Amino acid sequence: MLHINDLTFRIEGRSLFDGATIAIPTKGATGFVGRNGTGKTSLFRIILGEWQAESGTISLPKRARIGAVAQEAPSSELSLLDVVLEADLERTALFKEADTATDPHRIAEIHLRLADIDAYSAEGRASSILTGLGFDFETQNGPCSALSGGWRMRVALAATLFSAPDLLLLDEPTNYLDLEGTMWLENYLARYPYAALVISHDRELLNRSVQNIMHLEGGKLTLYAGGYDRFERQRSENQALQLKLKKKQDHARRHMEEFVARFRAQANKARQAQSRLKALEKMQPISSMIEERTVPIELPSPEKILAPPLINLENVDVGYNGVPVLRDITLHIGTDDRIALLGQNGNGKSTLAKLLSGRLDAMSGRCKRHRKMTIAYFAQHQLDELKPEETAKEHVRALMEKATEAQVRARTARIGLGTDKMDTKVGDLSGGEKARLLLALATFSGPDLLILDEPTNHLDVDARQALVQALLEYQGAVVLISHDQHFVETCADRLWLVADGGIVPFEGDMQEYRRKVLDKTGRKKKSGSNASANGAQGKDKAAERRDGAVGREKLAPLRKNVRSIEMQVGKLEKDLEKIDAALADPKLYEKDPVALIDLGKQRSDNKKTTKELLEKWLTLSAELEEAAAPKG
Repeated sequence: MLHINDLTFRIEGRSLFDGATIAIPTKGATGFVGRNGTGKTSLFRIILGEWQAESGTISLPKRARIGAVAQEAPSSELSLLDVVLEADLERTALFKEADTATDPHRIAEIHLRLADIDAYSAEGRASSILTGLGFDFETQNGPCSALSGGWRMRVALAATLFSAPDLLLLDEPTNYLDLEGTMWLENYLARYPYAALVISHDRELLNRSVQNIMHLEGGKLTLYAGGYDRFERQRSENQALQLKLKKKQDHARRHMEEFVARFRAQANKARQAQSRLKALEKMQPISSMIEERTVPIELPSPEKILAPPLINLENVDVGYNGVPVLRDITLHIGTDDRIALLGQNGNGKSTLAKLLSGRLDAMSGRCKRHRKMTIAYFAQHQLDELKPEETAKEHVRALMEKATEAQVRARTARIGLGTDKMDTKVGDLSGGEKARLLLALATFSGPDLLILDEPTNHLDVDARQALVQALLEYQGAVVLISHDQHFVETCADRLWLVADGGIVPFEGDMQEYRRKVLDKTGRKKKSGSNASANGAQGKDKAAERRDGAVGREKLAPLRKNVRSIEMQVGKLEKDLEKIDAALADPKLYEKDPVALIDLGKQRSDNKKTTKELLEKWLTLSAELEEAAAPKG
């Protein structure tokens, strides 16, 4: 599908790609991994034609369609469903042309093409994707402008997935999804019928959804078969082999160099020494492949473990502006609890986190906190609270007023911001570097309770693993919200489900929760109105009252035909409800594309037959009324 040949690209004097060559398979998803800042997003921009490489080529099959999530979220007054439907440009253009076309041959071509691309099942497919990403049917029919930026980005993702491009480019798609949306996306990508290239640091997604891993390191691209865990094993084995070969080569090189140094001046050995010199010149040095070290993340533990519980809530209501989001909460948090909050975005996870941290007061009920407890609260929106014009070192100094310059610099370096970064303005740091700084500032004094709201955003796989290790060593209590399933599985030993305005313990593990999410049946679409058929029945009764004025023999056949059509239309409407309900089920689109195509055709045929019958019904009803009208 995608061929990258001898690609070279530099930005601001830094080489990102140096003769990179690779071929991406035509079908299936490929995970794209590498350290932050190595050039993954830059490659996407080159593929999309936004940036030009210095040399090399990128080739795709003719007429291949590339799809990527728009950087600007849709904010129009169009409904979510219409925004997603418009992403299929061919379908939109064909329907528009069908409204104005007059040539019978062209009209036939249009409808044939619409059938070929399953245009009539598009609404069900679009609704299925939106449902999987967390939108109920009422929201799907509302305007995009009513949504926040994060939810609008989900709509943009839905539109890209619906367009089903030949090459799908996704750059950290789970950053604006909750855990439930991430699980759905994993399933969707695992079944994507075309080529997809996915930048992600989510280990579970890279294990469940992709067939290959493309690794970027040192300006080169390498393709590995399988998911992320297999990639790690293969790479470790390659590194071990490479190191062994390098040691062997270094030994051979030293031996030849010693021989040349000893015998170069001796006439009887000069020829042998010269041949070894030539061999040394031809010997290609083997790279040591020493992996760049990930700086550990430090989370200072509390100096003294307090007596439990840290927090005790009894019958608490909490919300905003007098409107409760969560009701009748009763729970407690111990000194060593590791709790993960589950539930779709909008159900109240962040509201609970703010209540626990003291950033939001309870509306009613009893909320008791340990009087000596200290709490650290980390949320992604707090990145905006960092001072962009100050350096990382200046942020640390504000918490170490009496410390020496050397002590401040040493503490800043332990965050993972070395001498090359500690004097850089925060506004110029990467997202991952800002997240490290914010986490270090929040936990600076060893809190008793650590509340983390999506802490892994902007962290690469190695940094996420460093955070996991830090949490395992941390001695306080932890409450976390994350869309990273591997992170939750590794760090939490209790699961709380936030749903339907309440909080209940989830007794299963993450695998059971995953099955629960993916087995959830989508809600049925609202059925269409049966007003036309009901109106026809009313007219039929009125006609019966006038039978005395007109002979039954003349009216009976017309009335029989009208009733027959009404029954057929009623049955078709019920069938349409069942078809729409089936098309709204996310499992159908994921697991049975053949059935999806069949249902789309059935829906198209249903609509066409219903239209023809209603036209016939109008004609016969008019004839019936005219025949039944009193003569005078």
